[in-house]
Amino acid sequence: MEKTNVMRLLDVAGIAYKSHEYDPETVDGLSVAKALGEDPECVFKTLVCEDPKHEHFVFCIPVTAELDLKKAAKAVGAKSIDLIPQKTLLPLTGYVHGGCSPIGLKKPFPVHIDETAQLFDTIFVSGGRRGHQVELSPFDLADYVKATFVDLTKQS
Repeated sequence: MEKTNVMRLLDVAGIAYKSHEYDPETVDGLSVAKALGEDPECVFKTLVCEDPKHEHFVFCIPVTAELDLKKAAKAVGAKSIDLIPQKTLLPLTGYVHGGCSPIGLKKPFPVHIDETAQLFDTIFVSGGRRGHQVELSPFDLADYVKATFVDLTKQS
């Protein structure tokens, strides 16, 4: 398997991880979890948001969940927050839709991980390219990207 930039960064940092590949045409989170044969609650998607001051924030939430924009805004101390338009994802982060990772962003943005990540020994996040996921400790991820664990999802 060819290493992605995310994998190279984790190697340099000495962070233990496992890499997983799947069909790169699979982009929705539930299908990714199924392709990995994993509990969707421990497979996390990476979402990028912007506040009215044009500050950007990264949120990692389970693929089964929906980001609660009010909780996300509160977590970053913003009046409101919205997902960025998909067309601005690549220029802003260096990643394409379906391959956005909290690791190795073009610029460092504040990262917040849903508090449920702490329930698992390992979680899955994008490996920085469609068809690639990395499995690692949520605490190692949080330490590496300087993230906080916060309640971020809508209650069903």
